[in-house]
Amino acid sequence: METKTKNNHIGRKIGRIRELRGMKQDTLAEELGISQQAVSNIENSEKVDDAKLDEIAKALGVTKEGIQQFNEESIFNYFNSFHDSSAFNTHCTFNPLDKLMEAHEENRKLYERLLQAEKDKVAFMEKRFDKN
Repeated sequence: METKTKNNHIGRKIGRIRELRGMKQDTLAEELGISQQAVSNIENSEKVDDAKLDEIAKALGVTKEGIQQFNEESIFNYFNSFHDSSAFNTHCTFNPLDKLMEAHEENRKLYERLLQAEKDKVAFMEKRFDKN
């Protein structure tokens, strides 16, 4: 007795790839020119015709074969194969405090410009009312 353990549900694979790409169903629907409900139906379908699969693959930025052969285990194995920590460079190339101070200075300048604009409005209004 042989059991088939290979998951070949194309719709689930499409949905998972979409999620991994950080894409919402609405966005994929817009790319394909269909409704969000149609995308939901595709993701619930076990099979998708080749022409539609080509369109979906293009919208997701992958190949049709990439969707057909997608396997979450292989994704985890791929990322777990990085033993060299230099692959994930987390060294900050700028001083966060400098960036904070720059943002604070920009906010101060903006506040001063807004304050001056309000002062100019008040002066203008005072001139208008003094004439009347």
